Amino acid sequence: MREHILASEIARVDGTPPLSSTGKHAKMAMSPFVFYRGTAQLFYADLRNGVITRPSELDKIPLTSVVGDCHAANFGFLTEEGSHGDTVIFAPNDFDDACVGRSYWDILRFMTSLHLVYEHCKTPSESICHVEDDVRLKPVINTADVLQAQSAFLDQYVDTCRRVLLAPSVIREAQDTRPDKTPSKLAKLFDKAVARSASGPAFTSKSALARAVQLNDGTLAFRENRSKFTPLSPDNYKNLYTAFAPYMDDNVVDIVQRINAGTGSVNLARYYFLVGPTKPHNETHFASCHIVEVKQQRDAAPLHYFPSLNPVNRLNAAHLTARSQRRMQRNPDLILDEARFEDAHYLIRSRHHAKVGIDPEDIATGKKAVAGGFVYFAELCGYTLALAHCRGDRRSTRFAAASVNYLDRNKNSLVSSANIYANQVIEDYNWFVDTIKSK
Repeated sequence: MREHILASEIARVDGTPPLSSTGKHAKMAMSPFVFYRGTAQLFYADLRNGVITRPSELDKIPLTSVVGDCHAANFGFLTEEGSHGDTVIFAPNDFDDACVGRSYWDILRFMTSLHLVYEHCKTPSESICHVEDDVRLKPVINTADVLQAQSAFLDQYVDTCRRVLLAPSVIREAQDTRPDKTPSKLAKLFDKAVARSASGPAFTSKSALARAVQLNDGTLAFRENRSKFTPLSPDNYKNLYTAFAPYMDDNVVDIVQRINAGTGSVNLARYYFLVGPTKPHNETHFASCHIVEVKQQRDAAPLHYFPSLNPVNRLNAAHLTARSQRRMQRNPDLILDEARFEDAHYLIRSRHHAKVGIDPEDIATGKKAVAGGFVYFAELCGYTLALAHCRGDRRSTRFAAASVNYLDRNKNSLVSSANIYANQVIEDYNWFVDTIKSK
C-alpha cells in the first residue's frame, strides 16, 4: 500500500514513475534529504492521511502565508529587492510552493529536514565529496545535536512571535548583519554574499551576473555553457521577447533557456533574460545589467490535498507565488510578477546578484557545526520563519498570540512527530532507490 502511494504521487507530479534516467529522480537518489526536497507532495499527502501526527489544537492558529516547501536548504543569504538592493539578509529563498496555509506545515517540514540533514552528512555520497574539502574527513553532528537544534528552532520561533505580540514593528526586522553570535560557517557565507553584491569587491567576478554573462565584441550576452544554458531558436527568442519584454525594467539584451536548476522544479521550463542598456556595450554597462528569471509554475504542493483551505489559493500558481513572496519578505524583489505564456503560468522575478545557498555540509559537518553551529543555524531559521509568518498578519497580532499559546505547550509533540516522520522518509527513500535500480 505504501509503495503504491509513493509511486502514484511521484508519477502525478513528475509525469513518470521512479526512473534513474529522469534527471530529477537521479538527483533524488543522492540521499534521504534530497529525496525529501524533491517530494514535497508526499509530505502533504501524509499530513492529510494521518501518517504525520500533530496536536489538533495547532489548527486554532490563524492561517497565514507559508513557504510550503520549508527545509534547511531553502534558507540562505540574498540581497533584498532582488538585484536592485545591496542589503544582504538571511531568509527563506524559495517560494515555489508558497500559499495560504497552516504555519505548522512549515514548522514540521523544517524540523524533519534537520534530521535528514544529519542522515545526508553521516554517510555522504561520492557526489557531494570534493577532493579539496572532503566532508568524509570532518566531524559530523549526532542525533543529540538534531534534537537540540529542533528544540532551539521552536524556542526561537515562539520567542519571536512573543516579541511581535509585544511590539508589532518587530516584523520589520531581519538578520541583516553578520551572523557571528556563535562560531559557524554562516559568517563566512554572509561575507561571500556581501562581496558578491553590486557594491562588493567580487561583484564583477563572482556575482550571479558575472558567472552567467560575458562581454564579447561590444555585446553583453549569456556565456556559452551547455550544462546550464540552452540557446533559443530565432522563433522561440521572438515569442519569449514579445510575451515578457513588457515586464522588464530596461531593454532585453539576451535570452536563454536555463536547464538543470533546482530539485523539485528541475523539470519545469525556466528562462533567463539579461536586462540592461542597449548595444554597443562596454565594461561600464555591466553594472547596469541584471538577470530576470521567467519560470513556469505549477500548483503549490499543499493545494492538491488542501484545495479549499482559503479562497486566495484559487489564484493561478504564479500569481499565488508572487503574492506569498510579497507578504513574507521584508523588502520583496522589485521585479516580481506573473504572466500566462503558451498555456502555462510563469513567475517573473529578478535574480539576486548575491544569493548564497546553504548545503547540508555547511551546517552539519566540521568542528564549528558540532560545537554549536548547527543549533545556531536552526535558531536563525526559527527567528526568520516566525517573522515571515507574522508578516502575513499585518493588521493585528492574532497570529503571533495564538502561536505563542499553542506552540509553546506542544513543543515536545512537534519534535517527536518530526523525528518519527524523518524515519518514514528514510524508509521511503530506500524503496525509491531500490525501485530505480531495478529498472
